[in-house]
Amino acid sequence: MMERDPYTYVAMSLDPGAPAYLAVSFYTPDLRVGASVLDSGRPYLSILSREADITVSTSGAGPVTTADVDIARQLFNATARYLADCEHLHSGQQSVDSDQANASGSGDEVAA
Repeated sequence: MMERDPYTYVAMSLDPGAPAYLAVSFYTPDLRVGASVLDSGRPYLSILSREADITVSTSGAGPVTTADVDIARQLFNATARYLADCEHLHSGQQSVDSDQANASGSGDEVAA
């Protein structure tokens, strides 16, 4: 598999008579994630890199609706899954790295 340098990919499509389409993909450890509540009482979630700034907030920037709570729950569940997948894969990679280090070190012994 080819390794790439970290990057953020942003694409936008504007077609007359159609809604704008925006896609943002983060492939970088250079992310900041935060959540807070504005003085107006509106909660928000932000994901930022040097190249992009994404903010998620309530419907129409208004009061919190049942749909907003459902979306927040979906974000939470997807993020928990992402965390679990990252931890599982990282743990497996650590084991492979450790096994490779042990295997390469075993041939360095000299018989007396």
